[in-house]
Amino acid sequence: MILNAFNLEGKVAIVTGCNTGLGQGIAVGLAEAGCNIVAVNRSAPTETESKVTALGRQFLDIRADLTSTQDIPSIVEKSIETFGRIDILVNNAGIIRRADAIEFTEKDWDDVMDVNAKTVFFLSQAVAKQFIAQGEGGKIINIASMLSFQGGIRVPSYTASKSGIMGVTRLMANEWAKHGINVNAIAPGYMETNNTEALRADETRNQEILARIPAGRWGTPEDLAAPCVFLASPASDYVNGYTLAVDGGWLAR
Repeated sequence: MILNAFNLEGKVAIVTGCNTGLGQGIAVGLAEAGCNIVAVNRSAPTETESKVTALGRQFLDIRADLTSTQDIPSIVEKSIETFGRIDILVNNAGIIRRADAIEFTEKDWDDVMDVNAKTVFFLSQAVAKQFIAQGEGGKIINIASMLSFQGGIRVPSYTASKSGIMGVTRLMANEWAKHGINVNAIAPGYMETNNTEALRADETRNQEILARIPAGRWGTPEDLAAPCVFLASPASDYVNGYTLAVDGGWLAR
């Protein structure tokens, strides 16, 4: 049955930045498909844990600082100690800094690039090594952005980091496909999260955004969860190096 290809029963998924918003939606969606969840956050993912365990799945809470690579070995080690294996990695954690490019600081550049690009690569590398040791392949899903395709304004380091995510997703897919590792990315459009609350509250800006989206609405964390389950499942075994826009048609406009 084709639906069996989407079954993730007993799989172990690491999801970074899943205490709220899109990350929480992804973690819960993967749990609904059968995954046990390793949650990597700076703060307590209390609500996410409650939602995941209510589904009968196991939940490992790991606190880590993803502004540097120093916690990466312990993330992998703790996951293996608890579950014995890793099957899926979702690199969702990310930050943004806003300022005109002419005034943008080196610190704001480095802070964003460290979390959104450097740590994503080296966590992927560490997990890929574990996949290879297990000998059964695995799935890596990076969270890109509309600014992987577009330039944006007032977010130089964010645009650079998310453009980099698209490129490094292809690079990792090229090198690791021979090990049965699929590396893909999802580029969310305008989503209903804490990060966009101010935009949605601004009536003029909100209407400008909605007018550009063919679907006529903001996306939800649930809209992102199903594509993530697809890319984490055997249903996507022949999909590699691709960045999937989940944007209500924004890029098609």
